[in-house]
Amino acid sequence: MKKISLLILLCLTVSLSVAQDIDGLLVAGTDNAQRFADDYLKPATNGLMHSMNANWFNTADAKPLGGFEISLVTNAVIVKDDQQSFLMNIEDYNSADQDFTIDFEDGVNSKYVASALGENESDVNIIITYEDPIFGEQEETITLPSGIGDATANLLPTAFIQGAVGLSHGIELKGRFVPKYENDDVSINMYGAGLQMEFTKWLPADKLLPVAISGLVAYTHLNGSYDITDSSGVNGDNQKIENETNTWLFQLIGSTKLPVINFYGGLGYIKGKSNSDLLGTYTINSGPFFSETIEDPFSVSSDIASVRGTVGFKLKLGFFRLNGEYHLSEYNAFALGINFGFR
Repeated sequence: MKKISLLILLCLTVSLSVAQDIDGLLVAGTDNAQRFADDYLKPATNGLMHSMNANWFNTADAKPLGGFEISLVTNAVIVKDDQQSFLMNIEDYNSADQDFTIDFEDGVNSKYVASALGENESDVNIIITYEDPIFGEQEETITLPSGIGDATANLLPTAFIQGAVGLSHGIELKGRFVPKYENDDVSINMYGAGLQMEFTKWLPADKLLPVAISGLVAYTHLNGSYDITDSSGVNGDNQKIENETNTWLFQLIGSTKLPVINFYGGLGYIKGKSNSDLLGTYTINSGPFFSETIEDPFSVSSDIASVRGTVGFKLKLGFFRLNGEYHLSEYNAFALGINFGFR
């Protein structure tokens, strides 16, 4: 169970641990740090929401009353090239009401920089120029955070322990969770619940039909926290990044009903929201004699609303089952499941 926690923790850490360098951007103002964090984190949190919703089903044939299945499911979103960077326009970071200016070190007005899923080939620096009342014009250089690059083979993984039980009349109840993981720096909690209804069970000739058709509604929730106090580059206390993610999946499923190997597919709709908060106190120095302490600097959020197509197979060998599937959506994903059950 600990290995499952570590796998999902790896995915969440993509969103949180690489984001700890964002606190250094507070020197460029809270609004600018928030603007950058929003663009930087969005590909990772959106990819995470797609990964969380894979492998909710492996057939449209609902289990009879008392039938059950216990599964270990692993999912992974495939990170595309255009999800590894975003266009940063320096004009968006300068306004008339701020007492400093921001420029790229090489003087360009805009360039593609790494998201949390990418990697800068070399350091990308911005220059903050401000007027010190004693020393006159001063400059401060900030290196933009890079991302994970190919550290996870361009995959965002998740994993769950999952269970399903038949309730009769074509109704099947599902649940999934990740064993809670917590240490001095990181904590994570993840769970979900789903309800699948097989429409073909309501037909008189159900047992004669070679296929089954079902509908599924599923909800998944994630809470995560990463303490950055010891690793932060900014003085302060109780510094951490917290993430809360909630998603809904609405899915139409069709599958064959053969004794050994079956094929399934469907069309679904994923809707979700992810919130990330930079919390704690941060002391920002402007020159040798001036400083400002900021508490709970900002929050950023991202939303998804995507149609998803699914194709998969399921192999049954007595109590043992194996399934695999592929999803086509804004973030493509694949999943594998090892299942044990009785029906």
